[in-house]
Amino acid sequence: MGKSNLYELFENENFGKILYNEPMKNHTSFKIGGPADILIIPDNEQDIIDAIKFCRNNDVKYFIMGNGTNLLVKDTGIRGVVIKVANGFDKIDVNNDILICQSGALLSKIAKVALRNSLAGFEFASGIPGSIGGAITMNAGAYGGEMKDIVTKVKVLDRDNNVVEFTNDEMKFRYRGSEVIDQELVVLGVEIKLEKEEYSLIDEKMRDFTDRRISKQPLEFPSGGSTFKRPEGYYAGKLIDDAGLRGVRYRDAQVSEKHCGFIINTGEATFEDVITLIKTVQKIVHDKFGVKLETEIKIIGDD
Repeated sequence: MGKSNLYELFENENFGKILYNEPMKNHTSFKIGGPADILIIPDNEQDIIDAIKFCRNNDVKYFIMGNGTNLLVKDTGIRGVVIKVANGFDKIDVNNDILICQSGALLSKIAKVALRNSLAGFEFASGIPGSIGGAITMNAGAYGGEMKDIVTKVKVLDRDNNVVEFTNDEMKFRYRGSEVIDQELVVLGVEIKLEKEEYSLIDEKMRDFTDRRISKQPLEFPSGGSTFKRPEGYYAGKLIDDAGLRGVRYRDAQVSEKHCGFIINTGEATFEDVITLIKTVQKIVHDKFGVKLETEIKIIGDD
């Protein structure tokens, strides 16, 4: 479907905010990416469901994104529709030791709510960028904790447009994966069970993790977070460092000198700059150590 036909199709629809020919670099932490034909920012759960149903019924290609913290978008952009489930859909309810979160809620915001209510167990995620929907999809983790450790239920829209709930077991969480990926589900909400603890102890742990992140990660530069998955038996950052690649750059894309597991945008890096550097790092590490580095960031877009 051509752009003009696509625009005409959505002309009289209301799924929240609808942006046309919207640069994806404005919506990703990498600050990279060409235009999406249409970007929808829903106001509520029904907007999300209606937008997805509309795309499915009209055979329009669509992509669901959260806060864009692990995306590398091609310079040519994304054809079809991008539905951004982020801070417009981020309500958090507290019921004793249970947090019920809409999928657009940022992990940092959930951490603050947990702390305010003296609920422990979410500290590991307090500094992870991005939304809870994306974190569930990838079973995000840090400092020995993962989403699978605290999630009890996940509310999703399935491929048949039914809103259903999955238990923790049914989600089949694994390293950087879940049933959301396998069944092409759309996360709408998440129930998290935490534990009562002293405020000061939770605060101390969160501050410790925050200090570690600031000292070890290149948070001052745009990036997509950790670029590579952890290879079994190794650490990606150490392999890259041992290969002599600390600080190596291709145009404005650079292997961070602070943490070699991150590729950063030092200025006006393009998709091609970053992907060229990624492939270079993968080849050199494989040639030197026989280890294949897989990307943890999600690469999307159309040629």
